[in-house]
Amino acid sequence: MKTIKDLGDVRGKRVLVRSDLNVPLDGTTITDDGRVRASVPTISALAEAGARVVVCAHLGRPKGAPEAKYSLTPVVDRLAELLGRPVTFAQDTVGESAKAAVAGMADGDVVLLENLRFNPGETSKDDAERAAFAGELASLADLYVSDGFGVVHRKQASVYDIAQKLPSAMGGLVQAEVEVLRRLTVDPERPYAVVLGGAKVADKLAVIENLMKTADRLLIGGGMLFTFLKAQGLEVGKSLLDAEQVDTCREYLERAKEYGVEIVLPVDVVVAPEFSADVPSEVVAVDAIPADQMGLDIGPESAALYAEKLADCRTVFWNGPMGAFEMAPYAAGTKAVAQALKDATSSGALTVVGGGDSAAAVRQLGFADADFGHISTGGGASLEFLEGKELPGVAVLDGKGA
Repeated sequence: MKTIKDLGDVRGKRVLVRSDLNVPLDGTTITDDGRVRASVPTISALAEAGARVVVCAHLGRPKGAPEAKYSLTPVVDRLAELLGRPVTFAQDTVGESAKAAVAGMADGDVVLLENLRFNPGETSKDDAERAAFAGELASLADLYVSDGFGVVHRKQASVYDIAQKLPSAMGGLVQAEVEVLRRLTVDPERPYAVVLGGAKVADKLAVIENLMKTADRLLIGGGMLFTFLKAQGLEVGKSLLDAEQVDTCREYLERAKEYGVEIVLPVDVVVAPEFSADVPSEVVAVDAIPADQMGLDIGPESAALYAEKLADCRTVFWNGPMGAFEMAPYAAGTKAVAQALKDATSSGALTVVGGGDSAAAVRQLGFADADFGHISTGGGASLEFLEGKELPGVAVLDGKGA
């Protein structure tokens, strides 16, 4: 796999870097700058080597046209601050502002283009439309570096098509992510546990299917746990339920026995009459969930059980919170799992927090990135990798995507 070193001397070269700057915003305030920080080493290394670094990224899900609320404007100052050098912001992606900004660059300069997804060609399902937009991006650069791990599972112009138009390499972030995920899939050190949370079972079916062949333990939490409880014939009250997947969950519980994989489900849950922090909540056993209540977190006995199941593990992957961690009464389960991963890291285990809500949760709950072996910047990409899928943005760099 080609890395930046394989591009040779980049001094004076225009290098288009696809970063992942898709940060959560409250208005124009960045609430978690993890992805900006993760993008800095590659941009910084190129700038210090004398490259003219043209950074491109997306934010949110605009529909192929400019929308003020999705502008990358809030990211510019934070990126400049973390880089310790000025960042020029182009008011468009491939238009006059972008062309002028790139034309005016000196060696070591950094330009950030406006949101890629303000252009319909970025995410188009039409190969020709995507390729045409990739061609416009390519006209701004001499080399391409793929460093947005959060998008490598997408066949998009700035991720896939562009790599067929310019000499290309993967950046340090994508390289690190791929190396860590390969450690999870190719001969992982055992015991190997996977903790899966989040709302929907349907989103995790393929990964559960694949992990039954590699993991020793699967710990289930989040909204999806109630579909598993239902599959065991238990009452789940008003809890989140994916009724269409009950039979599938029942089948997984059976197959896990055949594979010798331990599926760990909660023994107690925190319930409340509605999805709110301002109503009374209580802890009940999983076989005693009242019909008029909904489960919003794993309970304290479950949290202790999960910590125990992770204590002797040498490899742990975690994707998805254990409960509605944004609300204090339902944050304890997620915090307990985060602490268990921190403890496992201290004991020498490889621990990977799989991006998305899990990454936001550990930071929001007061943990440092250094408490874990690796915090992924791409929840969807890391899950697809664990499903055994080929990631288009990685395959194309290996010459498999043409």
